[in-house]
Amino acid sequence: MNAMSVTELRKNLASAIDRVTADHDYTIITREGGKPAAVLMSLEDFASWQETDYLLRSPANRKELMASIAELEAGGGEVRELIE
Repeated sequence: MNAMSVTELRKNLASAIDRVTADHDYTIITREGGKPAAVLMSLEDFASWQETDYLLRSPANRKELMASIAELEAGGGEVRELIE
């Protein structure tokens, strides 16, 4: 995670966008006094956050996903070849 002021962002917008896109990291944008005000992230990462939020929003779906993760972590599941 990086942080930069609004003034820095104005001067370096293109490189800031390149960095968050390449690194899949986010940058916190600060106002006077270093107070966090906004976040800059790649569109790809934002879409991923939105999808995760959507999938976890339903309590029933969240429960199923967590149970599936627990099963895999406990050694359940099986590896299969991808059929194209």
